Amino acid sequence: MPVASGPRVAVVLKGWPRLSETFIAQEIAGLEARGIALEIWSLRRPTDKVRHPVHDRVIGRAVYLPEYLKDDPMRVLRGWWKARRLPGYAAARARFIADLRRDPSPNRLRRWGQAAVLAAELPASIERLYVHFLHTPASVTRYAATMLGLPWSISAHAKDIWTSEPWEVAEKLADCSWLTTCTALGLRRLRELAPRPDRLQLVYHGLDFAHLPQPPVGRSARDGRDPNDPVVILSVGRKVEKKGYDDLLNALAQLPRSLHWRFEHVGGGALGDALKGQAARLEIADRCTWLGAQSQKQVFAALARADLFVLASKKAADGDQDGLPNVLMEAAHQGLPIVSTRAAAITEFIEDSVNGLLVDPAAPEELAVALELLARDPAMRRRLADAAAQTVRTRFSFDAGVDWIAAALGQPALSARAAE
Repeated sequence: MPVASGPRVAVVLKGWPRLSETFIAQEIAGLEARGIALEIWSLRRPTDKVRHPVHDRVIGRAVYLPEYLKDDPMRVLRGWWKARRLPGYAAARARFIADLRRDPSPNRLRRWGQAAVLAAELPASIERLYVHFLHTPASVTRYAATMLGLPWSISAHAKDIWTSEPWEVAEKLADCSWLTTCTALGLRRLRELAPRPDRLQLVYHGLDFAHLPQPPVGRSARDGRDPNDPVVILSVGRKVEKKGYDDLLNALAQLPRSLHWRFEHVGGGALGDALKGQAARLEIADRCTWLGAQSQKQVFAALARADLFVLASKKAADGDQDGLPNVLMEAAHQGLPIVSTRAAAITEFIEDSVNGLLVDPAAPEELAVALELLARDPAMRRRLADAAAQTVRTRFSFDAGVDWIAAALGQPALSARAAE
C-alpha cells in the first residue's frame, strides 16, 4: 500500500506550550529542522499567559486530549468505541487492568481514557510515538502504542524518574524501544530498573546557541559597598520545594548589613505567597522583586542586568529533585557566575571553585557565605563565569543530543498498523 503523507511521529506531552519546559520546545524545533515530521499531542491545555519565541518556531500541529474525561464524555466514548477494534486493544486493556489493581486511582482511569482517544484519533501516517516524561504521559503513550501496535520511546527528566513507582518504571522500560535521559544520575537510577540497560541513552539537553541572544559585553564591577548601586542576585525557577527558595531567603537574610544587594526572581509556582510572607518575616521583602513567569526575552533581560545567579536546589519531601536545570546553563552562557548546591545532577555541570561555587543542599549558612564571597569579588565572578561559559560551549551544545534522537526517530518502523 502507498505510504500516507503527513506527520510520522506523535510527540506526547503533559502540557504544551509550557514556559518552564523550554528544553522540550527547543528539542522539538530541532527535530523539525532535521526533517522529522511530527505533531504534538498534549494531555493538558496551556495555562501560561505568554510564550517563548521557540514555541513559535514549531510548525507541527498541536492536538489537545480531554484533560478530564468528564470534560468531553462523547469524545472519550467515540475514542473507546474505535479503540476497542484496534489490533492491540486486548493487550493494552490487560496492561491497564494490571496497573489499575496496583494503582486504583482516578488518575489511572484518566490515563486509560486519554489513551483510547489518542489511539483512535492518531493520523494513519504516524509510525511511532515519542513521549516526554516517564510518569503519566508515558502511561497514556504505552496504552495507545500497544493498541496500535506502534513502537514508542521515552525522554525522562527529573520528577518522573524519582517519584514513579519502581514496578511501573521497570515495565515501561521493558516495553519501550529506547529511552533518553538528561543526566548521568538519572541514567544510573533507570539502569538499575531496566531489563535492557543498553536501550537507555544519556542525552544532555544543552543549549541551542544559534537561537540565544549574545552575552552582554562587560559586566558591572559592583561589590556591594554602594547602597545606591547594589549587587543584583538573580534566580530563575518555579516556586516549588525542590528549588530551595526558602533556604535562599534564609541565606539572604544572613548577609551582613554592610553588603548592599537586591534579589530578583523569575518564575511561577504554588509557593509564591508563602515565600513573600517569609521574606517579610525576615525583613528583606523590600530587597526582593518577584517578577513571576516571564517570556524568554524577559528572562534573558534579567540575566543581562544581574551580577550573579543562584539556585538552591534540594530534594523535596516526596523525593522530587532536579535533573540538570537548563537555567544554570543559560546563566553561564550569558556570562553570569553561579552559586548552587551539590543536589541532583548539578555537579555534572558545576565544579566547585572551578566554574562556580557549590554548597550543600538545605544549608543556608553555607549559601550565605558563598553569596557574600561572590558579591564582594568582581574578579572572582569574572573568572568563574568565563570558566562556566567555556563548559557550556564545549560540553552542552544540544546538537549532538538532538542528532541522536532524530536518527532514532527517523528509523523505519515496522508495526501492526503498517501491515493492515
